[in-house]
Parts: sequence; C-alpha cells; structure tokens
Amino acid sequence: MVYIRTSDQDRLDLGFQGHQCNWGAHFCGLYETETERDEIVMGFLAQGVMDGDLELYCPAERTPEDFKEKFGPVCPACENALNDPAIIQLLSTRDLYYSEGVFSPWTMDDSLNAFFIESQESGPRNVRATAEMVWALEAVPGVEHLMAYESRLNYFIAGKPWISVCLYNLTKFDGKTIMDVLRTHPYTISKGVITENPFFQDPDEWLAANAPQFLTRN
Repeated sequence: MVYIRTSDQDRLDLGFQGHQCNWGAHFCGLYETETERDEIVMGFLAQGVMDGDLELYCPAERTPEDFKEKFGPVCPACENALNDPAIIQLLSTRDLYYSEGVFSPWTMDDSLNAFFIESQESGPRNVRATAEMVWALEAVPGVEHLMAYESRLNYFIAGKPWISVCLYNLTKFDGKTIMDVLRTHPYTISKGVITENPFFQDPDEWLAANAPQFLTRN
C-alpha cells in the first residue's frame, strides 16, 4: 500500500496500484494509451462504488456505452450501479462543461457548487469525479480559460469530501498545455505512480500571473 498525504481529511483508496490519499485532492492523470487511462478510470470508480461514494464521470474518448461494457467485467458487483444516477452519473462533455454553448470558469464554479450541495442533501457523501479532457481541443467558445478553471478548482475542492482526477492524453495535448496542466494540479498520476507535483503553483499565484480576471469575482 502506497500512501501520499494530500490533506488533513480522511484517507481513501484510489483503486489502482494500491495507492491511498486523502479527500480534498486534485490530480491530473497523464497517459498515452487506453490501457493507462482505463487503469485509472476503472479502478478509481470501481473502488468508489464499493465504498459507497457518489461517482461523476465525463467520458470524451469513448461513449458511455463503451464504458459500461468495459466496466462490468472490471467490477461485477457494480452492475446495478451503472444505471443508477444516485451512484454513478455519466455526463457528456457538453452537459458538464459548456451546457449553454460557452465554457466559463464562473459557470463551472456555480454548477459544481450546486452539484455538491445536492449530493449532500441526504447526508454526508464522498464524491469522486473524473473526466477526459480531450474535449478541450475542440473549438468550444471560452475554452481558452480552461486552465483558469483548473486553477480555481483547487479552491472548490479544498476541505470537501471530494477528489477530482482530470485526465490528459499526452499524445494529443502539446507540451505547453501539459506544463499549464502541471502548474494547476498539485498531484499527478503517471505510469501508475502518484507524486506531489513540483511544478504546481498556488491558485492565488497562478491566477494573478495568468488570468487575473478570474482571481476574484465581482
């Protein structure tokens, strides 16, 4: 068992390679192959189902049907969870990131806060969220502000029973973008290894230097 301390909250099993961390963590998952991606996604979500967590998954490189077909054999006990939105919510990239046709860090703040409040209405609940970020390579209005959102996500997650894994395909994003990803995520998952990210910048610092319009809200 490999444990990396990510906050003062309770410890959890991430579901792959025997890794543990704490709630209130924000990871970037870096991968080159479907096998690498699915080791993270399948293990992370399967462990969450077994632990009774609420799952939020946004596939972009696959269809929801493909995910369900491949998730079943990985977690036979999860079969009933696949069609139960109280356990697993599968959202399209449009529904999650730009439901009104424009991507906005402020809108993401509001929608994630609303989702979290709703998730806690019946009592405390841990939330696992993961998404494939290749949608950001499309010509979505406002997508140039994606890294401002990623930086601000550290504000949102801090202190919550929430963990996010943002999945970036190294074969599709350029080196500059990946460096921005590293600067906005405090922890990385790569080749099955979890590390504290030495390139991470505190959101106050990163936003002030790169996206000051998103540092404070009027």
